[in-house]
Amino acid sequence: MPRRKGTVGRFWTKYNRMKRLLVLLIIILISSFLLTVWWVGTTQAPTNMAAVKRFVITKGASSSQIGNNLGEAGLVKSSLVFKFYVQLTGNSRRIQAGEYRIPQNLSLNRLISFLLQGPTELWVTIPEGIRREEIADKFVESLELSGTEATAFRNDFLQRSAAKEGYLFPDTYLFPRDASASAVVSLLTSTFDKKVDAKMRQDLDQKDIILSQAVIVASLLERETITDQERPVVAGILIKRWRAGWPLQVDASVQYALASAKCGQTVDCNWWPRPLTGDDLEINSPYNTYKFPGLPPAPIASPGISAINGVVYYEESPYWFYLHDEDGQIHYAETLDQHNANITRYLNK
Repeated sequence: MPRRKGTVGRFWTKYNRMKRLLVLLIIILISSFLLTVWWVGTTQAPTNMAAVKRFVITKGASSSQIGNNLGEAGLVKSSLVFKFYVQLTGNSRRIQAGEYRIPQNLSLNRLISFLLQGPTELWVTIPEGIRREEIADKFVESLELSGTEATAFRNDFLQRSAAKEGYLFPDTYLFPRDASASAVVSLLTSTFDKKVDAKMRQDLDQKDIILSQAVIVASLLERETITDQERPVVAGILIKRWRAGWPLQVDASVQYALASAKCGQTVDCNWWPRPLTGDDLEINSPYNTYKFPGLPPAPIASPGISAINGVVYYEESPYWFYLHDEDGQIHYAETLDQHNANITRYLNK
């Protein structure tokens, strides 16, 4: 009898184990089925409508941000699934910033394939204080142009912007890959007209400064200053020297003259050569503000709104001179003797 009890016990133990395994298997199958149903449901197109939506991915956006924005735009059913899927497939870093025109009836897989084809419009960032040639290069790079296409765009841009130095407003823009130089110049100059509003122009008139003069000073200011706080003070110094008939002695204007003389239409050029030598300061150019008093004939770069505001709302001060030390700290002086002392103290260490 004990032996028969042991046999029965082992039977029931084995039976219970099989029962638990069967229950576990059923749970796994049901869970897998439900997960599959959920996955299929969340990766399907959010709508059958083929209408196209404009969708913008900003520079530096993470896959989470892109997924959240797609969800808000109604282009995916689950932003979480989008994030998981692009990370699982290794595509999170392959999606470019820019503007897309996305059909609303794309499944998740087709949507990601669509995004990987690249945007219809690309971000182009124009920093403050660069000249036309550098702006042209920024567009060639950002619009991914090459070969004859790049050369044609650059030449056309430089021709159309020949009289627009200083008025090609620095900002971040969206442009189609096939944007023409004409469209680019038009948008950059119209943006300048919007940013420099009627009130700023009226305030300039009250200070007896015309817009073209203000833009010239602002372009010098953009290259000469570092902080927003110092710009109105330096603008006041430059305007005071200009009106007094003094040479402005702005290094950036000499750099502009040197590069214009040496580089011509070349692509690879040091557009802001440093350090300046004694011979450099003797270059016979109307842009040489060491040799010729008054303003240069035109702007030397595209100033941002901070530099333009610095000129419009310049500060009067007792200073006639300024310099930056090696740490970028500005030092003002009322007299030439004080300025020379600052040179000895801060630059000739």
